Amino acid sequence: MNYLHNKTIIITGASSGIGAAAAKALAEHGAKLVLAARDQDRLDALVGEIRASGGTAAARIADVTDSADMEALAQYAVETFGGVDILVNNAGLMLFSAWKDLAVNDWGRMIDTNIRGYLNGIQAVLPIMLERQSGYILNMASVAGHQIGESAGVYSATKFFVRAITESMRKELGVQHGIQASTISPGVIDTGWADKVGDPAGRAAAKELNSLAITPEAVADAVVYVLNQPANTTVNDLVISPTRQNW
Repeated sequence: MNYLHNKTIIITGASSGIGAAAAKALAEHGAKLVLAARDQDRLDALVGEIRASGGTAAARIADVTDSADMEALAQYAVETFGGVDILVNNAGLMLFSAWKDLAVNDWGRMIDTNIRGYLNGIQAVLPIMLERQSGYILNMASVAGHQIGESAGVYSATKFFVRAITESMRKELGVQHGIQASTISPGVIDTGWADKVGDPAGRAAAKELNSLAITPEAVADAVVYVLNQPANTTVNDLVISPTRQNW
């Protein structure tokens, strides 16, 4: 059964990678998509592709680190499609560095995006969902939130945080208000993240790790599976990894 038909879904970080792949997959199931990112050209291209295939989508520039921007995004979804049924907190940043490198700027960027960004998305949609006593919040986590790899201490910490808040939401919002909350924990996915690592040694390690990667479309299939559940069923945490990834 298709539980996604006519559901309004906000996806952050939607202009590329997992976000874009998930948008296309969810559109095929009849969802109405509100796509958010900071790259207007890519968003416009994705909306055009979805509409050309018969899907329904709109886009808005949004910075997840700005709480007011996220509130405006939620309001845009209400004005455009009448509400918000699902939030996919997907915008994230993964940067490698050794502790001795004191990559303070990278630490701050990950905290702002992976922690504050998720909280900003949640606070923007939660009043709408509480009023309806229904909704779904999917927080993209990582296998790095299950175990810690070399040069990934801060990134792993942000993903442990994501798992912690999602479990808290499941026990509170799910039990008391019928609002579902899940995480998906991907392994190594080829989203171009390795090229964003600023530290030279970290970038080299990231590129080597990325050689094992699976595609964003594989994760998009997992997103559809998790979200396409009846209101009385929640997939708590789904881990999806490359077969040859040994952690």
